[in-house]
Amino acid sequence: MIRVAADNWYRVQKVGDDITLIDEPHIKPFYRCNIWHIRGRGRDALVDSGMGVVSLREHVSLVTEKRLTAVASHSHFDHIGCHHEFDTRAAHRLEADILNHPTRANTLAEDYATDDIFDNLPPVPYRSDLYSIRTAPVTYFLEDEDILDLGDRWFRVFHLPGHSPGGIALYEEATGILFSGDTIYDGPLVENVYHSNLDDYHASMLRLRALSPRIVHGGHFDSFDGARFTALIEEWLKVHN
Repeated sequence: MIRVAADNWYRVQKVGDDITLIDEPHIKPFYRCNIWHIRGRGRDALVDSGMGVVSLREHVSLVTEKRLTAVASHSHFDHIGCHHEFDTRAAHRLEADILNHPTRANTLAEDYATDDIFDNLPPVPYRSDLYSIRTAPVTYFLEDEDILDLGDRWFRVFHLPGHSPGGIALYEEATGILFSGDTIYDGPLVENVYHSNLDDYHASMLRLRALSPRIVHGGHFDSFDGARFTALIEEWLKVHN
């Protein structure tokens, strides 16, 4: 595999609703985290931050234009790699220990962060066997039913354990926009890592089923509409009942 220059590591795409998708196209789709930048009048938000093999702040100027809250949908390595680069970091309290004390084991890097997840490797000096997450202590907690306030737009927090104990989603009721993390996306869901819980996952899916989003921006793969959202949940519940 070739090495990719740092300037070419990230891809930035506007998706509408003052939302921008930032991703790492040289990571294979199953492992490639969607990084969502949301513009607000008072401050911006960043939902997840990728693997951290190349600095977001140095190579994506969008994330430095305004005050910004970096939200962790959960604490797996592919979602929190650049969280240490931001001063304001929000997550559910059940993910805080991992963000405070990340290891290759508790972030799943030990199991998944190998050369095989790349189509092209990050720039030198990256090595998969030495890859690790830097500590990024949570500066404030997002609890179930809290509101993330960006000044002119408000996102309700949903605590959705199952994939991980402190997984969260953000729902903008005024627009029907849902940021669903890894609880639901349009691809194979991961239900069997060391702190996953199928009973919790089932309860989270039932809770999501009560929502009627216009569009869903997941932690992986392409965004999808409300009809697909409902179909994915019903399919999952049918298999897991």
